[in-house]
Amino acid sequence: MILTNSRERSRFLRFAVVGSVGAVIDFSLFNIQTSLLKVPPIVAQAFSFTAAVCSNFLWNRYWTYPDSRSKSISYQVVQFFIVNIIGLLIRTPLIGWLGPVFIVLFARLTIPFSISPTTAGHNVSLAIAIGVVMLWNFFINRYWTYSDVMAK
Repeated sequence: MILTNSRERSRFLRFAVVGSVGAVIDFSLFNIQTSLLKVPPIVAQAFSFTAAVCSNFLWNRYWTYPDSRSKSISYQVVQFFIVNIIGLLIRTPLIGWLGPVFIVLFARLTIPFSISPTTAGHNVSLAIAIGVVMLWNFFINRYWTYSDVMAK
């Protein structure tokens, strides 16, 4: 549908922009917590994810899907958070599994800008997890949370 429908492509692009803003929030809070506050990465990503989800819901509700108004905001926020909780359940093991792999990999490489292998490994695993979960979130939210929007 995205490939053949320009309106759906536009929605996906808006969703991706919103997701990019969410990713900036996610990465920023994640790195503040892990680097400055020494919060364990698995805990830090749950908090940074939650902040990003709140931002993403507001931007998606009012910009990506402004024509989605047959459902109440409270109903949509519950649906959106359910989708994102499942996204968190997908993301957390990915970060837990990929983080150590990338840390070992980056420990063997020379990384520019004096970034530690741990920081690089955590951020690469977070980036991969964000990409995977973005696809899950778009399709499930489009056809469940924002199901009242017409494809046209």
